[in-house]
Amino acid sequence: MNKPIRILGIAGQSDNGAILHAAAQLAPEDATIEIFEIDGIPLFSEDGEHDPPTTVVELKHRIRESDAVLFVTPEYNYSICGVLKDAIDWASRPDGDNAWWGKPAAVMGASIGTFGTAQAHYHLRQVMVQLNMFPLNQPEVMIGAANERFDTVGKLTDEQTKEYICRVVQSLVEWTRRIRAQAASEDLLARGQVAAQSANAAFA
Repeated sequence: MNKPIRILGIAGQSDNGAILHAAAQLAPEDATIEIFEIDGIPLFSEDGEHDPPTTVVELKHRIRESDAVLFVTPEYNYSICGVLKDAIDWASRPDGDNAWWGKPAAVMGASIGTFGTAQAHYHLRQVMVQLNMFPLNQPEVMIGAANERFDTVGKLTDEQTKEYICRVVQSLVEWTRRIRAQAASEDLLARGQVAAQSANAAFA
């Protein structure tokens, strides 16, 4: 039986925390979503990257312990929010200690605007190129008019939005298993090549 996929959920500000908590409740049986709150992440500074704050140390540990990452971001001025960018930058530094390296990822977002979080999504995907993450391309969930999809206590009530969230999380689980299987296959092939080279050297 496959081990459950451990997804680390990271949300920006606004309604996106509620979206992430809804995703955690809607996760399939073969996955868990563990939420890391980034509200306490300080502004990134290269001066402190070799002695990072405790919250950053914990964030990097949680990223490395996870199998995949689920980002949920609002959109501010056509981009992601500042606290999320700071969290990303801290966890990628110092050079050679990028905790995001090789992690499968998915992106969702919610905004009160009509067009949701499309621009923020694409900016985050650009960042993931440098981080060497493996983002899920489809489905995309960019939730517009987010203020109409929650009740007075912040609980997600819109059934269609719940369905979209379920699709993203399930797709991320499947994507993560595919990447794992590919990595395992490549590792097995590499080991076989090393063993063959060693055997050839022994008879040389």
